[in-house]
Amino acid sequence: MTSLSYRSALIVGAGSGISASVARALAAQGVKVGLAARNTEKLAALAAETGAATFQVDASDPTAVANLFEAADAKIGEPDVVIYNASGRLRGPIAELDPAAVAQALAVTAYGAFLVTQQAAKRMQPHGRGAILLTGATAGIKGFALSAPFAMGKFALRGLAQSAARELGPKGIHVAHFVIDGAVRSSRHPDTNDNTLDPDAIAQSYLDVLRQPRSAWSLEVELRPWVESF
Repeated sequence: MTSLSYRSALIVGAGSGISASVARALAAQGVKVGLAARNTEKLAALAAETGAATFQVDASDPTAVANLFEAADAKIGEPDVVIYNASGRLRGPIAELDPAAVAQALAVTAYGAFLVTQQAAKRMQPHGRGAILLTGATAGIKGFALSAPFAMGKFALRGLAQSAARELGPKGIHVAHFVIDGAVRSSRHPDTNDNTLDPDAIAQSYLDVLRQPRSAWSLEVELRPWVESF
C-alpha cells in the first residue's frame, strides 16, 4: 500500500454515521475536509472536531451542486477525493407509494450521485488523478419488499459507479462503489457484538482503497458483519 496522497476531500450527504467516521479518518491523515448536507446544523460538532468546512446543498439540484463545488474549491481547494453518501429512503407498498416522493428519493440517491460525480470529474480530469467513492447498500444487489424506491436508486448508483470507473479509470481517476451489506452501528443500532458494521471499520476500508496503487484498484468493495449468514 502507498501512503495517502490526497489533499482535500468533499463528503456529500454527510451525517453522524459512515460520513463522520470517514471525515475523522481523513482529517487524521492531514486531509482538508468539506462536509455537505441539506441541514448543516447537524454537522457543527463534527466540523469542530475535524476542522472541516460545512456546505449546505440539495444534492438533487444541478445548480446547487455546481455552487457547492465552487464554494468547496474556494474553501478547501479543488477536492481530489469526493465521497457520495446521500440517499433517499422511502418505504411502503408499491400500490400505495406517492409517485412524487418516489421521484424525489431517486433524485437524491441516483441523480444527485451523477451530478456530484460529474462536477468531480470536471475538476479531476485536467489533473489526471483523483478518487470518487460512492456509498451503496445491499439494496443495490437485491431489492427487498416494501423498499422499491431505495432499491431502484441503489441499483442506479451501482450502474453509475461501474460506468464511471470504466470511463474515468484510464484517465487516472479511481471510482469505487461500496456495498454496505448490513446495518451500521449507531444510536438506533447500538449492537457491539459484530451483528452490525462499525462505522470506524468502514472508514478504514475507505482509506485502504484510497491508498491502493493504481495497478490494482478495487472498483467495488462489499462490507458485511462476519457473523452474517449468507
